Amino acid sequence: MAIILRLDRVMADRKMSLNELSEKVGISNVNLSNLKNGKVRAVRFSTLDAICEVLDCQPGDILEYRCEDRKAL
Repeated sequence: MAIILRLDRVMADRKMSLNELSEKVGISNVNLSNLKNGKVRAVRFSTLDAICEVLDCQPGDILEYRCEDRKAL
């Protein structure tokens, strides 16, 4: 996948635990953990908005695009 999730890095910079972020954002630990570990295929804008508000960051701080070689198509 070309989109890399950097939520763990932003959380570490803010010294915020998974439990604390989960409580403040209002999503379950399991869903937030899956997001943090890149085990999701989609993120709701409302979830991204809440995470950015709590962590005081921009979506680009959490999401990174990495170009993949598409020659095999």
